[in-house]
Amino acid sequence: MCCKVQYIVSMSDEKTIRLSFQVAMKTKRLLYAATQHEHRSLTNMLEVLVEGFCARNNIEDPEGMPLRGIKRGGRANG
Repeated sequence: MCCKVQYIVSMSDEKTIRLSFQVAMKTKRLLYAATQHEHRSLTNMLEVLVEGFCARNNIEDPEGMPLRGIKRGGRANG
C-alpha cells in the first residue's frame, strides 16, 4: 500500500521546488519517526538524508552547487 507524499524542497542558494511522489506506508512512518527523533521538518529531514547519502558516496550535484557538509551526529551545516 502506498501513500502520496508532497514536499517543498528549499535550499538557501536555490529556488524552492515542489516534489510529489508515492512511497510505501512503512517508508512514510519511518520518515515521520526520523523527523521526530531529529526534531526536523519533513522537508529538512529529506534534504539531510539525500545530501548525506550523496556526500558519503561522492555523488556531486550535476549543477555544480556544493553540497552542505554533515556534522557529527548527522545534522547538516549551512
